[in-house]
Amino acid sequence: MAGIRRNGTGTLGRRLFAAFLLVALASVTVLTAAALIGTDRGLQAARQSERQRVTERVTAAVTAAHAAAGGWPGADLRQARTISAGAGANLFVWDADGNLVVSPAGTRPSQGPERPGVQGPGMHAGHGMVTATISSDGKAAGSVQLAFGSPAASPGRGVAWSWILLAAAAAIAAAAAMSWYVTGRLTRPLVRLATAARSLAAGDPSARARVNAPGELGELVIAFDRMADELNRADLGRRRLAADVAHELRTPLAGLQAGLEELRDGLAEPEPARLAALHDQTLRLGRIIGDLAELSAAESAALSLRLADVDTGTVARGAVAAHRARLDAADIAVHTEIDDGIVVHADADRLHQALGNLLSNVASYCRPGDSVTVCVRAEEGDAVIEVADTGPGIPAAERAHLFERLWRGTAGRRVSGSGIGLAVVRELIIAHGGTITSSSPDENGATFTIRLPAV
Repeated sequence: MAGIRRNGTGTLGRRLFAAFLLVALASVTVLTAAALIGTDRGLQAARQSERQRVTERVTAAVTAAHAAAGGWPGADLRQARTISAGAGANLFVWDADGNLVVSPAGTRPSQGPERPGVQGPGMHAGHGMVTATISSDGKAAGSVQLAFGSPAASPGRGVAWSWILLAAAAAIAAAAAMSWYVTGRLTRPLVRLATAARSLAAGDPSARARVNAPGELGELVIAFDRMADELNRADLGRRRLAADVAHELRTPLAGLQAGLEELRDGLAEPEPARLAALHDQTLRLGRIIGDLAELSAAESAALSLRLADVDTGTVARGAVAAHRARLDAADIAVHTEIDDGIVVHADADRLHQALGNLLSNVASYCRPGDSVTVCVRAEEGDAVIEVADTGPGIPAAERAHLFERLWRGTAGRRVSGSGIGLAVVRELIIAHGGTITSSSPDENGATFTIRLPAV
């Protein structure tokens, strides 16, 4: 945490920054070395080219003087000397026999391979010496040698080196700044994400990363925040469920406890009616516990489904047949509009259970004389199952809560039940990869629509 607070990037950020900077330094070093070597070679080539031009001018002047004098005696070599002196070179002239014709005072000509007797025709340059052959009437009349010596430091070279080094320093500074920026863009979201994860694990439900990040990092941050929201909602749902279950169990337990205490203390006689009332309370407790077990099984149905190719029409007819007696007892007319041959990959028993819960709700909430219609049809590649009744309908304010656990609404006050049936239906349908929706136009009747992917 200390490293994170210090610069906001953490250990990974510092390592990434060091890696980026090392790559930048290596690249700039290579480019700088190449630029310096190239500059030196370019200056050397330019200097050598200039020496060649000077040598050509001196050779032309010496050749003209030799031709004008008809030989070396009396040849006026002042122009050649002036040109060579202007270029900072010492001039040596030999005749065809290798005898020195002219040389600067106090200097000696080259005794090495630069001697004209060793050179071939034309011009030769090396070690600061440039040699050219003097021709007359197509024959070698002598040679010219210019000794340029070691050149002084070139101003152009200093300027070039200064600019190259300045550009290298600027490139390194720009690379460091860009590396720091990129490192921050990559690591700060991760640091914020790690901090939020630690806070969430420590019990802070409001911990979120909430940071903009590029590419996949941004998707990771968004996914984490959504996961935290879902965990928070799940935790609130568990707390609400615990409170609802406690509320549902409290009433029958309180009645059962009070009745047993009366019998224990002799305040009431164990009459059949009294015992029957206590038995009803135990049945209610058992029903609530059974409903909770059923909901738990439905929520884990994806782990226990026995999937097979199932004809939805067959399942729907079976569910209607199983509940027809109860619907007839409630004076509710049953109609079916079932198409055959619509196959889904599902667990027939679980699908039968979901439809049975919907039909049980119809028997509990509809009025005598109402009707229910069960439809099965194919629609846009899905198997659609509808259970539509003509009962009192569902108030608009309550439709959003229909599939919540232990929610019963205003109509539940006059009907026994735990409010878990529709929650079970939703979990079962979701486990099959389907959806369930409800509608109640003008609060006149209710329609539940199940969609499952058809085979």
